[in-house]
Amino acid sequence: MNKYYLIMVHFIAVFVCFFQIPAFAQGDITMSKPNAYQFSFKTIDGEDMPLEDMKGKVLMLVNTASKCGFTGQYKDLQTLYDTYKDDGLVVIGVPSGDFAGQEYAEEEQVKEFTDEKFNITFPLTDINHVKGGDAHPFYKWAKKEAGFLGGPKWNFHKYIIDVNGDFVTGFATPTSPTSDKVQKVIKEELAKVPAQ
Repeated sequence: MNKYYLIMVHFIAVFVCFFQIPAFAQGDITMSKPNAYQFSFKTIDGEDMPLEDMKGKVLMLVNTASKCGFTGQYKDLQTLYDTYKDDGLVVIGVPSGDFAGQEYAEEEQVKEFTDEKFNITFPLTDINHVKGGDAHPFYKWAKKEAGFLGGPKWNFHKYIIDVNGDFVTGFATPTSPTSDKVQKVIKEELAKVPAQ
């Protein structure tokens, strides 16, 4: 081949790369930011529970436990759900024994306990890990979104997800689900729920 031809081909390749990379960096080639909708749980009954099915809702995910000093928060979570479910709030309990083994070993036991003790009607997932290398992928993502100190430190840590599936904030265990500061955030996010 003619050496001038090879030089021209090389020049064109460099030119294309030079101008494509800035276009990518400026967002001309779109890449969707990961959000909660990429994750799925199993319900306590073993059915699929993709969070994507809850688009347009405000989600509160809480790692729950049946034998904890904070287990009474189940009542507050149910109250919160009853108060705001018609406005677009979904509370999701994620049973976990990660903290001092304070959860039953079987989903059936968790379901029986929550039904009889608290009459829970909001969705519960199957039993999951919420910390460490074996944590459910949602919890790995949420910890990253919440920052270095944002992962659950104990049972009943609360995460709020907005109507677009984006992370909003988290509340530590001692914060009651019905506290003013939690309800303030929930009301602000529910105001963004699309009209039906």
